[in-house]
Amino acid sequence: MASNGRPRARQVTLRNGFYIEVCNKGVKKGVKIRSENKKEMENAATLYGSYKDVIILGEYKAGEPFSEFS
Repeated sequence: MASNGRPRARQVTLRNGFYIEVCNKGVKKGVKIRSENKKEMENAATLYGSYKDVIILGEYKAGEPFSEFS
């Protein structure tokens, strides 16, 4: 199996905004999707929620969680 290349030198920092994590059903790891405001985040969660597993991560500021939603 071929290597995917060189690993990252530093961790990725998340930009300011609201995040959800979308994954296929039964899979633990997914893709983080950023939205500008809470309303857009909730709309994206309902859109993907019909056929994917959605985890709402909440608001991030300066790369750190600012608030969480349940």
